[in-house]
Amino acid sequence: MQETLREPDGEWHVRTILASAAVKAYRCPGCDQVIPPGVAHLVAWPADRGGPEDRRHWHRPCWRARSRRGPRK
Repeated sequence: MQETLREPDGEWHVRTILASAAVKAYRCPGCDQVIPPGVAHLVAWPADRGGPEDRRHWHRPCWRARSRRGPRK
């Protein structure tokens, strides 16, 4: 399921990835830890710019805390 959210840091497309659909490992930009296959998480990308190459896979708590911590580089 994809939705568009208006947040203080901009407008985002956000998609929920169910554990059964999580077949690859990704690195969360919020905590810099791996999201292993089989773990539910979110995919988010800016709604007003970019495209599929700008998608990032986030742990749910990291996504909620992004305004307090910001992504690691």
